[in-house]
Amino acid sequence: MSSDTAIRVANLSKCYLIYDKPQDRLKQSIVPRLQRLIGKHPTSYFREFWALKDVSFEVKKGETVGIIGRNGAGKSTLLQLICGTLTPTYGNVEVNGRVAALLELGSGFNPEFTGRENVYMNATLLGLSREEIDERFEQIVEFADIGDFIDQPIKMYSSGMVVRLAFAVSTCLNPDILVVDEALAVGDVKFQAKCFRRFEELNKRGTTILLVTHSPEQIVRHCDWAVLIDGGAVVMRGIPKDVVNKYLDMQFGVERRKVKVLNDDEWGSDTDKPVVPKEVIGVFEQRAGYNPHEYRWGNREAEIIDFCVSCGDRTHTTDIETGLPVTVTIWVKYHENIDYPIYGLTIKTPDGVTVFGCNSRDFDEGPVFPAARRGETVRVSFALRTQNLGTGDYLISVGVAELRSGEVVPLDRRYDSIYIHVMNRSSNAFGLADLSLKVEVTAV
Repeated sequence: MSSDTAIRVANLSKCYLIYDKPQDRLKQSIVPRLQRLIGKHPTSYFREFWALKDVSFEVKKGETVGIIGRNGAGKSTLLQLICGTLTPTYGNVEVNGRVAALLELGSGFNPEFTGRENVYMNATLLGLSREEIDERFEQIVEFADIGDFIDQPIKMYSSGMVVRLAFAVSTCLNPDILVVDEALAVGDVKFQAKCFRRFEELNKRGTTILLVTHSPEQIVRHCDWAVLIDGGAVVMRGIPKDVVNKYLDMQFGVERRKVKVLNDDEWGSDTDKPVVPKEVIGVFEQRAGYNPHEYRWGNREAEIIDFCVSCGDRTHTTDIETGLPVTVTIWVKYHENIDYPIYGLTIKTPDGVTVFGCNSRDFDEGPVFPAARRGETVRVSFALRTQNLGTGDYLISVGVAELRSGEVVPLDRRYDSIYIHVMNRSSNAFGLADLSLKVEVTAV
């Protein structure tokens, strides 16, 4: 392994033996041996479950890597193999440096010991001397923010207190590699913000971070690259935004499918043509502001075939000036009868942070559920108030789905498909939002 590599995983696999009945485990330990002695083919009383299959990748020193996947995909097994708490069935794991891990909630803590005793025990296991722990103890207690509970048994702690103390121990020891498995999910928003600031500090010092989370925004915002795991295998790895889009695709059980976009003269018979005026139907991909790097998926029982962004008296524009009325219009052609269509819109920053999102079911005056018929084209307009939006570049996602038996089924979703630039000329504020700051200074 090269000196600039922190973690190297090669053909890593983990198999568990599943027994249907307790007595099968006893049979497996005796019967096959006897069968081999008398020359018979041994009988197996178990089923194999491969939690991880032939996983390979390398992480460079100082990188922050996100691992995402559905429940049961094999993420936690992978981390436990990397940390050395599990032994692989096949393959190898190499780590270069001291590893600190937050795996299962409270793992490594003795519930009968006090918080103070657990701090010293965990730090000792990580290789620190008593003197080194003494030097950092106050910093650990301050970060955990659990007050006098530091001298109470862990069994008296709430789940949030346990994860705060565990995170404080793991990160205040300045590890070479930090592994976090969904531990932050039980923390409150303030603590999560504190944790991500610590991630940034550690990253600047050269710490390598492996982060498992179900939050796509955390992956996009904080990771250099990401790995998508499903069924124990690596499905995709690469740019966080691309990996997250594939994960969202899988979450809804709809495979992405490329569909040829038809020109106006390719629709077929006159009865198949859109019922809206011909001049407003164009090719989505030729409109001003179209992002060719969009991510499109759905079962295509309906298709979003055109869009228009208008601001004030300007149509098909990419420039938005706050204070003027803004409308995003989409045209949707239906290939099947849809009883309860839902139309949605989301605005994000280029690095994937959601600024706003809503839909025709959940908006304040909703829900609006007009049924759509096969061959019909409908126009959907989203009127937006942008007065408080900060100056900058944004991407709009639009989509149509169906509410079917209580489930939302994606028909056509076009993520990050429309680019706009917002100019807030009435404010010198910076950031994603203008909160209309007022300042008052009074002599006392």
